[in-house]
Amino acid sequence: MIAMPSRRLFFALICLACLGLLGFGLYLEHVKGVEPCPLCVFQRIAFIAIALIAFAAAVHGPGRLWGRIYNGLIIVAAAAGAGIAGRQVWLQHLPPERVPDCGPGLDYLIETLPLGEALKMILTGSGECAEVKWRFLGLSIPEWSLAWFLLLILLCLTWIFIEKKAGPDTAGQTYADTP
Repeated sequence: MIAMPSRRLFFALICLACLGLLGFGLYLEHVKGVEPCPLCVFQRIAFIAIALIAFAAAVHGPGRLWGRIYNGLIIVAAAAGAGIAGRQVWLQHLPPERVPDCGPGLDYLIETLPLGEALKMILTGSGECAEVKWRFLGLSIPEWSLAWFLLLILLCLTWIFIEKKAGPDTAGQTYADTP
């Protein structure tokens, strides 16, 4: 039998990781002057969604069924974020002559276009989204975001798989709790 950490701790760590990433993004924006493009803003929204789901799960202290539901919701939000980050990574690796022209700003699109059309234009990306404004260890911000989204998906899937293999609801038990 596998000893599992508590679900609350698992979800609290996911929430803290997302809050740390969001905090670092705000640091880059407000201290270093790295302005987020529209796709970056949507990646932030995905991290916010994951943090909120994980926070709710940590407060709730779910059983196995609700733990799977929360993991599933995190997987969906992380998959959406990975899709957006993947699109931006693709734009950043296009040859310069194939990069789309810069479009109007996010505020203008949301104020002047119907929501569906604005979202379509935003998620398509523009030249602004193809610009690499910061790197760490050779990876751009969307490449790091993509890695984090994929890691969160992997963690949640691993948690679900391990719990399924563990048998009856054993999350939170230690070796001292088992007979």
